Amino acid sequence: MVTEQEPPKIEFPCDYPIKVLGEADSRFHEHVLLVMDKYAPGFDRSNISVRDSSKGRWQSVTVTITATGTSQLSDIFEALKSNPRVKMVL
Repeated sequence: MVTEQEPPKIEFPCDYPIKVLGEADSRFHEHVLLVMDKYAPGFDRSNISVRDSSKGRWQSVTVTITATGTSQLSDIFEALKSNPRVKMVL
């Protein structure tokens, strides 16, 4: 007998890392910070991780926020993806 398991539920508020992949460009980094300032005000800017690709064309920015709910996360993901420099949000 096969039973479907529900995905684990996230308990809010919680620390939640968001990784954004995009074109290595100061405007890309700026966009990520503007979105985080709007939807997760007061996030810890000292805890941002930035990694460049081997050829320097792409960059990943990881920001950890205190997530307050699924609607906040949806808003963040949508706002991040609205910029053409953003290629993926995880």
